[in-house]
Amino acid sequence: MEIWAVLMFVLLIPALLLGFPVAFTLGAIAILFGILTVGVDIFALLPHRIFGIMTNFTLLAVPLFIFMGIILDKSKVAEELLESLAKILGRKPGGLAIAVVLVGALLAASTGVVGATVVTLGVIALPTMLKHKYNASLACGTVAAAGTLGQVIPPSIVAILLADIMGVPVGRMFMAAVIPGLFLIGAYILYIKYRSNKNPQLAPSLETIAPPDLTALGKAILPPVFLILTVLGSIFVGIASPTEAAAVGASGALLLAILRNRLSLTSLSESALQATKLTSMVFMILIGATAFGLIFKALGGDKLVAAFFSSMGVGPTGFILISMVIIFILGFFLDFIEICFIVVPILEPVARQLGLDPLWFAILISMNLQTSFLTPPFGFSLFYLKAVAPKQIRASHIYKGVTPFIMIQLVAIVLIAAFPSTITWLPDLMDRYNGLL
Repeated sequence: MEIWAVLMFVLLIPALLLGFPVAFTLGAIAILFGILTVGVDIFALLPHRIFGIMTNFTLLAVPLFIFMGIILDKSKVAEELLESLAKILGRKPGGLAIAVVLVGALLAASTGVVGATVVTLGVIALPTMLKHKYNASLACGTVAAAGTLGQVIPPSIVAILLADIMGVPVGRMFMAAVIPGLFLIGAYILYIKYRSNKNPQLAPSLETIAPPDLTALGKAILPPVFLILTVLGSIFVGIASPTEAAAVGASGALLLAILRNRLSLTSLSESALQATKLTSMVFMILIGATAFGLIFKALGGDKLVAAFFSSMGVGPTGFILISMVIIFILGFFLDFIEICFIVVPILEPVARQLGLDPLWFAILISMNLQTSFLTPPFGFSLFYLKAVAPKQIRASHIYKGVTPFIMIQLVAIVLIAAFPSTITWLPDLMDRYNGLL
């Protein structure tokens, strides 16, 4: 029966690479192999699993955070942030690129939606950087990497999905991602600073830029920062669950858009529709992956994976290394949601069997999945950026530009794997504060 489980994967990968819809490909393969092997009766379990997904209170945070991100995108928060930070930092070589990283980080902490952040930065920041004679590859790499910070920095959508799969509280997942996220931001800034100091022609200073207006600066920076602190702070101090904090964030984004006079019935309707489409896509893939996982486990696929790692004689360290390499390679070809719903549920039981901390393992996976947005040929951030980039930008500029940032991400994964306390310290502090430890 295990051979059938292997055949499921053998058929799945080329079907996804050929461009068939992920959710329906997963469901179709599950139905086909289920009927051929264990019989139709196995699918009697499927409605119960789907109902469990639909009634999962934790997953309700997904549409709320998506909606929050779309509203903030329409309220033009990014434009004002970039303009204000550029006036502060732009007078030094590399300053504009550092401003882009900081704006990307603030947008990531405000929205958690990678696609919207990359497109926004690509439309606003990339032409400005090129206008000021920035190296095309460095500019493209900075925009693409800054846009993907939403994959790690809370409130990350993938963090919610991984928390559900790994069986860890979303609040702890959010807090665990803070230090790794800050580390990435700092590493990006140090890299840009090193390159610009070594060769100022790569990232010239903006000598002609006007000095910042403190009032405008406060109006641009304080509202999104307050929104971020409200969402994450309410989770940290135990006032709200992550789902409730998502509702607070969505309400705060609406209020921010109203105060800026950038919310109309049309934009509200468009935002709700876009959020519904994105949420439906995520949940349809989740349902398809649930059907696939049901049949895969019925065929003994999970035991086959466990036996594979046992036969190799690897301990926890070897398992982490192999699983991270597998996820990294799959990231070249598959979307993070596909990896999250197909591969992670297979690795999760093995990780628990080896005694690994599921929270630590989930953050490692989250950071690894971030690289899937930047790795060619199917890195989604590369597609998003190329779609909105000026005509003079070639794919080679983007590929060359993102390579150093991919290396930085891989180094970050190694470091946080070597020092688990960078992940567990803040969640444990939160639990002690709330009397849970």
